[in-house]
Amino acid sequence: MNTIWALAGVVIKELYRRKDFYVLFVLTAVITIVAGSVRFFQDPNIVRYVKDLCLLLIWISALLVTIATAARQIPAERESRTIFPLLAKPVTRGQVILGKFLGCWLASGIVLVVFYVFFAVVTGSREHYWPVLDYVQALLLQWIMLGVVTAMTLLGSIVFAAPSSTVTIVFIVVAGILFLGRHLNTVAMHYPEPLHSVIYAVYFAIPHLELFDVRERVVNDWGLVSWLACGLATLYAAAYAGLFLMLTWLAFRRKSLN
Repeated sequence: MNTIWALAGVVIKELYRRKDFYVLFVLTAVITIVAGSVRFFQDPNIVRYVKDLCLLLIWISALLVTIATAARQIPAERESRTIFPLLAKPVTRGQVILGKFLGCWLASGIVLVVFYVFFAVVTGSREHYWPVLDYVQALLLQWIMLGVVTAMTLLGSIVFAAPSSTVTIVFIVVAGILFLGRHLNTVAMHYPEPLHSVIYAVYFAIPHLELFDVRERVVNDWGLVSWLACGLATLYAAAYAGLFLMLTWLAFRRKSLN
């Protein structure tokens, strides 16, 4: 376990050195502050638009940081050839995968904390209301979702090798799931067999990441989601993350490092 934590620590330190997070945070902050400083037609509900925009930017930024961080882990080790002395020590490939996953996931959590603190300060300063538990729940659900995305990206980094290809493909897949995944069962009804069954199979096979998106509830102050539902969603995400990590381990075992 100490080995896994040591590998995770290296990943987290890497986050501080790279500029991805800083650039995305500054862009999110600037766009949100500019939008929040404008009153369209003196609309008193402008704070809802600001909250919606800020949360959207947080989701996009967190996805980009998480996917980019996870996509370069194994390929970077192979390119710099540090993977060889690492595996020459009493470190298994499974420990490497778990260490990289834990590091990327914790790094994404740190990113989310920074973004949500900024979100709370900006929105709270305008509406003088801080529903802390709502924000904490939204952060936790998004972080749990990013665990699935991290595991999926690590698998992609083994399959596609080039980080740029992995980032592009995984981001498109995740965006497709978030925007279209929930509608696939409805789409399937409009197609004949065998396409009907194929689309239905895809609908039930993909991880429904949209289940963790509670932005609308936060924007409209609809209150907390049942913690029981959050617990079930966590088990759902853990099952998919575990599956992707298992597939990553199997692919990594068969992968030549030369």
